Amino acid sequence: MRKFYILLILFSFIMSSNAQVSMKKKDDGILITDSGEKVLFYQIDPKGKNGEYIRNNYIHPLWGPDGAVLTEDFPADHLHHRGIFWAWHQVWIGDKRVGDPWEIKNFEQDVIEVEFMANQNGTGVLKTEVLWKSDKWWKSGKKVPYMREKAKITVHPENGNYRKIDFEIRLLAMEEKLKIGGSENEKGYGGFSVRMKLPDDVKFAGPNGYLTPEVTAVESDGYVNVSGSVGKNQQHGGIVIVDHPENPDYPQPWILRAKNSMQNPAWPGREAVTVSTTEPTVLRYSLIVYSRKLKEKKIKKILYK
Repeated sequence: MRKFYILLILFSFIMSSNAQVSMKKKDDGILITDSGEKVLFYQIDPKGKNGEYIRNNYIHPLWGPDGAVLTEDFPADHLHHRGIFWAWHQVWIGDKRVGDPWEIKNFEQDVIEVEFMANQNGTGVLKTEVLWKSDKWWKSGKKVPYMREKAKITVHPENGNYRKIDFEIRLLAMEEKLKIGGSENEKGYGGFSVRMKLPDDVKFAGPNGYLTPEVTAVESDGYVNVSGSVGKNQQHGGIVIVDHPENPDYPQPWILRAKNSMQNPAWPGREAVTVSTTEPTVLRYSLIVYSRKLKEKKIKKILYK
C-alpha cells in the first residue's frame, strides 16, 4: 500500500507540476490543496470514537476559501454523521437486510484504489474505488463485497471568493436483487449529505427564494444555499449544495435542518430501489463553497454558464 501511494504522488507531479490544485498523502488519507491552501481531506483509513462508529470514505474537514473549517465529524448529537458523505439506511439483498450504512451498523468499506490527477486547467481530480461489505453477508465462510462504488471528486481552483467541487458517484451491485433506500419513515432521508457547522443565523435559500426547514422534505429545484456566520471570526459564508439535472428523480426533495443535523438531497426516499449488476446507478452533486456573500445571480451564473 505504501508503494502504491508513493507512485501516486510521483504520477500526479509528473502530469502537471504547475497545477493549482494538488494533493499530499497523509497517514490516513489524502489532503487536497489549492495553491498551498487546504481544501478538503479524504479519509481512507477507518477511524472511530472509543471503538465505535467506525467510518472512512468521506470528506472532513472541508475548508472554506478563508480557511475556516465548515464540516463536523462525530458531532455529539449524531455520532454517525461525518463531514461530506453518501450513505443509506437500507441495504437489501433479496429479502435479507444486510446493513445500515447511514448509522454505520453492519457496514464497512474497503478503499481499494485511489488515483489523483492534476490537470493543466488547474483542476484536481480524485478518483476512488470502494467495496461495501457487511458482517451479515458471507459466502463459503468468507465476508464478500456486495457493492462496488466508484467516485470522482473534481476540485476547481478558487475563483474570487468561491470554489466549486463536483462529485460523481457510481454504484454497481455485485449481487443480484440488491436494493438501497433511505429512512423508512415520512422523511426518507439518505444519499449525498453535508454535515455542516450551523450557526445561529443560518439561512436556507433556493432558486425561488428563502426556504424554511420542515420535519419532512421541502422542494427546491436544483440547489440549496446554506449560509450564515460560518467563516473565520464569524464572518459570513456558506455552501451551495447542487442537485444535478441528470440525477434520478430530479429535482430531488431536500431534508434541511437548522440545528444539530445534516443537509440532504434525499434519494431514493423510503422505498428502496434496485441497483443493477451491469449498469451503474450514477449520482452527481456539486458544492459551491464560499466566503462572504454569494448572490443568487452569481450562483446561477456559476451553475448555468
